[in-house]
Amino acid sequence: MLRFLLGILLSFVLIIVQPTGVFAQSSDRSATGGAQTLEDIMARQQKIVIDDSFRRDVTGNTEGAAITDQLGTLGGASDPDLWRALRYGSANVTVSTGGEAAKSVIQSGGMWWLEFRRDVLAPFGSYLLLGTILLLVLFYLIRGKIRIDGEKTGETILRFNTIERMGHWILGISFILLGVTGLISLLGRMWIIPWLGKDAFATLALASKWIHNNVSFAFILGLIMIVVVWAKDNIPNRADLQWIAQGGGIFKKGVHPPAKRFNAGQKVIFWSVVLFGSAISVTGVSLLFPHSIPLFESVFQMLNATGLPQIVGYGEISTVLSPQEDMQFAQLWHAVLAFMLMAIVIAHIYIGSVGMEGAFAAVGSGEVEKQWAREHHSLWVESIEEKQANEDETAEAK
Repeated sequence: MLRFLLGILLSFVLIIVQPTGVFAQSSDRSATGGAQTLEDIMARQQKIVIDDSFRRDVTGNTEGAAITDQLGTLGGASDPDLWRALRYGSANVTVSTGGEAAKSVIQSGGMWWLEFRRDVLAPFGSYLLLGTILLLVLFYLIRGKIRIDGEKTGETILRFNTIERMGHWILGISFILLGVTGLISLLGRMWIIPWLGKDAFATLALASKWIHNNVSFAFILGLIMIVVVWAKDNIPNRADLQWIAQGGGIFKKGVHPPAKRFNAGQKVIFWSVVLFGSAISVTGVSLLFPHSIPLFESVFQMLNATGLPQIVGYGEISTVLSPQEDMQFAQLWHAVLAFMLMAIVIAHIYIGSVGMEGAFAAVGSGEVEKQWAREHHSLWVESIEEKQANEDETAEAK
């Protein structure tokens, strides 16, 4: 299911960054002696797939070239012939290690990935994060900090135990480290090199890569922990509808819709972290072991079977991918979802810190002010008090 959802998003990405899948009609190349024509060049600029066999197959003749033939530096093959063979993967390349992936010396098909990463992913991902921060600043200036409206009791109630808080902080701290180091890797050439210089950035990038690769396993551990301890409390219920209808009481002072242990807003954040975090983890592990865990051949096969790419006008997606191509798709999916999750987590951090009085104590000490709990999770407090009353009655009866 996760791979299928992954493929649906990428099918729409492909529409933006990949060729249309429609072949340009064959050009008359007699005037150019079989070389490319102006029509060929214009078609490629419009990202229309052309029949490039007129170049792909012109790789010279290294065997049996007659002395009367035009000879190049490699006998029957010139340097341009060799480069064409390398570009299209037909050169006889021998490597001592790395397998088939290491034989790919030139991958011109990766240019769409480079352009999307540079021209779409980096700028729009930056806009998303900066826009989220600016909206939260504006909200704070208008609404202010959400205070405890009632009189504080001085009593506390246990919100999260040690294991729950441990899972939260393992996940949270690892995600912050992954987010920062991921942004350094993606945006470093544009924003950090002009500021620090190439030598300093090289050291920073190397450290970021090491941290990113190793902290990722802590993130997976934290993700598993929160699913185990909190999934049962994040199942939607009827109270969530009332919470949503009243905007969670966030926009208007004195409004406190009833909620169980987690309200609808927290449930959205929880399941976003679980779903996005799982997809990010799967693609991240694939990038750590790129030749051992390919993802997208099977994803594209499933998509073609559904007919979705054809419906949106892309045509049938190629299911034959080199290891480099699979890594490029994995990196895009990894980064797109990471940007989305970072925006969600920024909002979560805001509410849990400066945005709401008393909220941080839940993941700090684990004990929260009882009046805060009554205002934001009244149904949960009622269930706790009812359970306590039953236990007291049982104790008295004994």
